[in-house]
Amino acid sequence: MFEQSSLPEASNPIADWAVRGGFALLFLSAGAEKFGSGGGWVEMFQEIGFGDWFRYFTGVVEVLGAVLLLIPKTATAGLSLLGCTMLCAALLWIFRLGHPGNAIFDLGFFAGLAGVWWYRRER
Repeated sequence: MFEQSSLPEASNPIADWAVRGGFALLFLSAGAEKFGSGGGWVEMFQEIGFGDWFRYFTGVVEVLGAVLLLIPKTATAGLSLLGCTMLCAALLWIFRLGHPGNAIFDLGFFAGLAGVWWYRRER
């Protein structure tokens, strides 16, 4: 009477896991760095002017996004969260810090995350 619906499998699940895992490791590492006092994060966030709470908040968002990215059912939420984070980071580089050249890296990560989202959306 009722058919059980399920999500279609990825056309290449190994590549899907590898790409999501790579992004997850990258953002897990970057988010965890923000909790320490090294790596220049303290100075950069002081220059932004929002205080240490914003550095900790950004670290939590990046770690949470990385964890969500590893779980197949929550990967879209993780991609969205991290994509918004990278877009906001690029906007901060351009408008708040006055270094638009540095925004290229964050925009590159945003484009990569959007590409993974687009690939997963079509399956």
